[in-house]
Amino acid sequence: MDNYEYSEKIKDLQNKLDNISKIINPQQLQTRLEEINTLENNQDFWNEPKKVAKIQKEKNIITRQLNKYNQAKQALQDNKDMFELATLEDDKDTLQEVFDEIPLLEEKIKALEIEVMLSAEHDANNAIITIHPGAGGTESHDWASMLYRMYLRFAEKRKWKVETLDYQDGDEAGIKDVSFLVKGENAYGYLKVENGVHRLVRVSPFDSAGRRHTSFASVQVSPEIDDDIDIVIDDKDIRIDTYRASGAGGQHVNKTESAVRITHFPSGIVVQCQNGRSQHQNKETAFKMLKSKLYELELEKRKAQEENEEKSDIGWGHQIRSYVLFPYQQVKDVRSNKAYSQVDKILDGELDEVIEDVLITRNQ
Repeated sequence: MDNYEYSEKIKDLQNKLDNISKIINPQQLQTRLEEINTLENNQDFWNEPKKVAKIQKEKNIITRQLNKYNQAKQALQDNKDMFELATLEDDKDTLQEVFDEIPLLEEKIKALEIEVMLSAEHDANNAIITIHPGAGGTESHDWASMLYRMYLRFAEKRKWKVETLDYQDGDEAGIKDVSFLVKGENAYGYLKVENGVHRLVRVSPFDSAGRRHTSFASVQVSPEIDDDIDIVIDDKDIRIDTYRASGAGGQHVNKTESAVRITHFPSGIVVQCQNGRSQHQNKETAFKMLKSKLYELELEKRKAQEENEEKSDIGWGHQIRSYVLFPYQQVKDVRSNKAYSQVDKILDGELDEVIEDVLITRNQ
């Protein structure tokens, strides 16, 4: 890197930071943070738990955005100051250190850009994910289990917690259905872009003739909604069934009908939960899942009306991403229109770049 190339890089990073500053308005955020601190010093403030939870959530988001902005701003300024000093003293070693820091600065600015993109109403929430295999029996069941493992590994790498809500084994391999809760910073904001149909192309390990197969699975992502969001569910619109849990969970879970399935007739949504050790606990969780899915469904309807879209089927022509393992290896996302060759790493949970490219594309 020479001085001219450095100057162009710095100019680009400064422009990005200035654009972010216009969006988040750091001074306004700081003023709001001071207002919240004043509220917290008032003893009466703590008497309303729902209000407290809402404002604490807002405070966490503001604090996180301000910290990332200030760190990026300071790092960029320090780099520019060091460049000027090294240039003045013709210190080539220090100049090289300045040049070497550019990739780290780019990462900081990109992290800040992503943080700003994840500022929609429920982006900071936990995420409820359900994976359904498409047609294809064992092959699609196995593909669903591969996706499940991918998201578990992604959550693990980000130090998020995962709570399995329902898990049904496939008849021969893989899974028939799985629902799980991902708890972490901006979990829904990141994972919402996974909502859609995922396509796999490979030589099937279940085909003795070694033929190539195409499989589909749908991933549904909903925000874990707050209790203060009022979702009305009429008793006549639902059916509640109880059944014996089929998965692991100990002697008590398997010997009693503790698992709960709720069918919502108007929407066709079916949710089920069997991870709890009591029917009451599973019922409570299932209702929370249903409310989250109904809320997400309403958001999807509004978006579809705005964009004149229709809900996708689990099959050809509707996928958001293709994972090709044969005859070549590539992951291609149709929304960002980007292709990735590190298929094994992506299936092992290294999804950050893929997800962030979609987020950036959506916000351009």
